[in-house]
Amino acid sequence: TGPLKDMNFSVQEGGGVRVLYQFTSKPPAVSFRATGEKDGIIDIAPRKGILYLNGSLDWETKTVHRLQVESLDEKGNKVEGPYAVTIYVEDINDNPPEFDQKKYTGVVRQNSRPGKPFMSVHATDRDDPTTPHAQLTYSILHHFPNPYPEMLFQIDKVTGEISPSRTGSYHLDPQKHDIFTLVVTVRDMAGLTTNAFTSSTDVIITVKESLWKAPPTIHIQENSTQEHPVNISQVYANDPDLIYDIVEKEKLPRFPFSIDQNGIIYVTEPLDREEKDSYTFFVVTKDQGGELVDKPLHVHVVVEDINDNPPVCKQALTVLEVQENEGGGSSIGTVVATDMDKEDTLNSRLQFEITSQVPAAPASNLFLIQHDTGVLQLTRPSLNKRIASNYSLAVLVTDTVFQTVCDVHIHVIDINDQIPIFEKSDYHSVTIAENLPVGTVILEIQATDGDEPATGSSYIIYQVKEGDPNNTFIIETDAETNRGFIKIKEALDFETAPVYNLVINATNPEPLVPGVQYNSSSLTLFKVFVTNVDEPPVFRKPVYRTEVSEDIPVNTLVMTVEAFDPEGAAVRYFLEGDWRKWLKIDSVTGQVYTASTLDREQQEMYSVEVVASELHNPAQKSQTTLVLNLLDVNDNPPTVAMDKLPFFCYPVRGGERAFIQAVDADELRYYTAFSFSLADENTKRNWDLSRVNTTYAYLSPKHANFEEKVYNVPVIINDNGEPPLERRVNIEVSICKCSSEKSCF
Repeated sequence: TGPLKDMNFSVQEGGGVRVLYQFTSKPPAVSFRATGEKDGIIDIAPRKGILYLNGSLDWETKTVHRLQVESLDEKGNKVEGPYAVTIYVEDINDNPPEFDQKKYTGVVRQNSRPGKPFMSVHATDRDDPTTPHAQLTYSILHHFPNPYPEMLFQIDKVTGEISPSRTGSYHLDPQKHDIFTLVVTVRDMAGLTTNAFTSSTDVIITVKESLWKAPPTIHIQENSTQEHPVNISQVYANDPDLIYDIVEKEKLPRFPFSIDQNGIIYVTEPLDREEKDSYTFFVVTKDQGGELVDKPLHVHVVVEDINDNPPVCKQALTVLEVQENEGGGSSIGTVVATDMDKEDTLNSRLQFEITSQVPAAPASNLFLIQHDTGVLQLTRPSLNKRIASNYSLAVLVTDTVFQTVCDVHIHVIDINDQIPIFEKSDYHSVTIAENLPVGTVILEIQATDGDEPATGSSYIIYQVKEGDPNNTFIIETDAETNRGFIKIKEALDFETAPVYNLVINATNPEPLVPGVQYNSSSLTLFKVFVTNVDEPPVFRKPVYRTEVSEDIPVNTLVMTVEAFDPEGAAVRYFLEGDWRKWLKIDSVTGQVYTASTLDREQQEMYSVEVVASELHNPAQKSQTTLVLNLLDVNDNPPTVAMDKLPFFCYPVRGGERAFIQAVDADELRYYTAFSFSLADENTKRNWDLSRVNTTYAYLSPKHANFEEKVYNVPVIINDNGEPPLERRVNIEVSICKCSSEKSCF
């Protein structure tokens, strides 16, 4: 209840008869009157002033009712008012959504892009669109048939747009299923409550074959004389208004293909198969924003060959050799020619023919060429080098259109019917010192051969046939003079081989003709005497290496070095370069011992020179290197890296932090992490120490009662190694007025 005044009411639709308000009157008012949009539902009790509904309001019919209320006296005269009374009708969810159509039909192409809508459904709801009552969500309830675990179609829950799912884009095939029925539901209340209204409709979808298909392999004849560009194929997109484009698969200096916006593919210039015999590229479709729409199509173009290349001789002049005793029918070589036209086609088939022979004696047809292979043969046996030592042939090579002449030169070579003969059957002996360098020529020998010079029949190869089991010597031939040079190939050793009795033979690289054999004329003898030279001792190894722990006791045997004298003299040993005086050596046995304590932290790899000399001739000596690799032990306690002392600015507030870094000269494998602690209780009352990581800790003042001076803070650091080692360190901490960091030191 309340006095008469302007008022607004919000009333939920439905609900039937109800009281909204009771107005109170001021004398002399005795009654009330309401006028305006009462619509037969809203009224006021005249005497009691009760505003009430005698039925249900309906938001869908009217959302606002505007009334005027006034009070009257006994005579019906107005006392107060009129005042505006506005009744706002609040919507309730009392209307189900309704589809625009009882049934929808649509068409989708095979292989359509997933998520690309091809149709939509639409529903409306009469409830207030500003409330969830009319906020609709779409979903697919059933899917007939549904041959896969995932649905082939999907729907946008807000817009109702239907598109293929990823599964559908891949599996939709009109050959398998060309009709699908979807049961699509729409739900109000944004689909969030179980009390929402739901409606459904059937969507009949027809699947049609995809227009977006790669064309079959395109065949284009090379060197076309047509006016370019030439239409060679066409592709079709499933959707209109798309942009066609070509994407190169391989980067070429120039790309001879294009596509227009009707999907027609063109070749833009004549092609040359010999330059490139095939092309592969992709055709794509894009939307107006430049995004790819369909899967790229793979296009393959084959360039067809025409006979546009003549035969080419592989060599400007083909040179062949034939022995004068070669038999009739023998193959003496091949004339090789090539054709750049397509292999294994008539365009590249070559045929051979001899058109001339110079000289023509003793017959004009001494040679025959295989028509299809170019293999040359003798037609009769036993060419005579004295009649003609060389022949020139002109060979005509043809394909179906072109022809080329290849020149052939045939050299008749002497047969190997003469053996090399030494000028001496015995070169007697030579005496040489065992230290003569490798490569030294110790003797020159000579044999002669009666066959044609500068051929394999007359060239002489010298070899040591007997007396050199270890290949100590080698014989090299001068190609112009056939002279042989005996050289030292391996180091001589008087103690191993003081004398060599060599048997040397002379042969040709070309086989001898049947009936001719090498004999004693092709052999010679030669004796080598090796004289002794006093040589220095020789170590068994070029370098001696060993590993020892750095904590081994003094006088521990490290290793034994060994040298011998080639002449059998006694050997003595001594060390050079032992500048740390860590080692000593037994001069007789070569045993090396520690002479003092080793220290890896001073030097991890220690090298000294070991010298071996003859006992009675110390000038004859040699040396080797001894390398000692020291293995670490945990023998160094940790300490603090003091390159930068900690300081705090005065006055101290408490809680400031400064880094402390621990370091250890030993290898990391002997400690995993340092531990830090304050050394005494008094220090603990004033300072905090907390570890940050394996090598760092924070030092912090615990209070603000510090003077401006230097404090000694005792800290204990443990390396937690094997065995664990610790060290007490006094850290000087400055507390000062820091106008600058430098002022604190």
